[in-house]
Amino acid sequence: MNVFDWLSNMEAPSIHRFDVVEVKFKGGRKEYYRNPHQLDLTTGDFVVVEMQTGFHIGCVSLQGELVRLQMLKKAIQVNDDLKVIHRVAAPKDLEKHDQAIARDLPTMYRTREIVKELKLNMKLSDVEFQSDNTKATFYYSSDERVDFRELIKLLASEFKIRVEMRQISLRQEAGRLGGIGSCGRELCCSTWLTDFKNITTSAARYQNLSLNPSKLSGQCGRLKCCLNYELETYMDALRDIPQVEKPLETQKGRATLQKTDIFRKIMWFGYSTESTWYPLPIARVLQIIELNKQGVIPESFDVLEPMGEKKEGLKIAALNSDLERLDKKFSTKTDPKKKKRKKKPSDGQAVQANANAEKPKHNQNGQSSERRGPRQ
Repeated sequence: MNVFDWLSNMEAPSIHRFDVVEVKFKGGRKEYYRNPHQLDLTTGDFVVVEMQTGFHIGCVSLQGELVRLQMLKKAIQVNDDLKVIHRVAAPKDLEKHDQAIARDLPTMYRTREIVKELKLNMKLSDVEFQSDNTKATFYYSSDERVDFRELIKLLASEFKIRVEMRQISLRQEAGRLGGIGSCGRELCCSTWLTDFKNITTSAARYQNLSLNPSKLSGQCGRLKCCLNYELETYMDALRDIPQVEKPLETQKGRATLQKTDIFRKIMWFGYSTESTWYPLPIARVLQIIELNKQGVIPESFDVLEPMGEKKEGLKIAALNSDLERLDKKFSTKTDPKKKKRKKKPSDGQAVQANANAEKPKHNQNGQSSERRGPRQ
């Protein structure tokens, strides 16, 4: 959960300074603590904070006025119920914290074995030990209600700790584990996204995306959260595009809608007897629909008069001009105006040519025709 404190270079008087600090723990979990001792903290410092049982060590992620805005956003009230920050973590505290972190993986592997033995329908994704090694939180996901009373007894007796079982969704699980998405960047749920909204397949339909589950699903197995990012923009653009409930009637045949370019306001129609698609502006489509309602069947798409002062008819060649330029650029055909270059002789041919040039020529009488210098 990366954050950027854009007010860090603006120091407020100590009297008006907000005394609540945002502290981050393992897996991106964040909580808010009061700073009653007025400790001089810096973003990135490790602090010892109060917990329900014992203490825990976290990292200061945000402080100042931005913390007040975050608490207003999450509807958290500032009162005496907020836990406090005891002190800045000392080297001994950090050593205990490292020992607690080292117990996470072995405990998780052993717990998974116990879950298999008890035949519980749950998926254990992460374990977080408290820094004082007195309590551990087990994060799991399941599609149904799980009776883990026997599991808690076994874990408490084997690891000698207080056990807390916390159920999380698959999206939260992916956010805790992290990873790289299909876009090549870190997962949104593990870097900045905190609120998981409902995502339906209609969001993909509005954006003309192929309903392929392997492409629309994220690493959590659910629909990608980024399907909602541009949905409102597409919804605003779709207001001007008509809904074609039936094929357009022309004397050439019935043309069905094949594709819609939402932002360029172009709709592509094609006949069942042809493989060519014809691009039509929205105004032209509305004109044809109105003519069909009146019982008028136009000859084809091209004979209609453009609506308005400017021509809105588009040619296929104009739309695909960029493809034609690429074809010309990478064409393998040679230009007839260019002259053919003479091929350079190979090394063997060059040696033979030099030998023939050095060899003297003879006339019909057998005498050498090589020109000699004057006699002395």
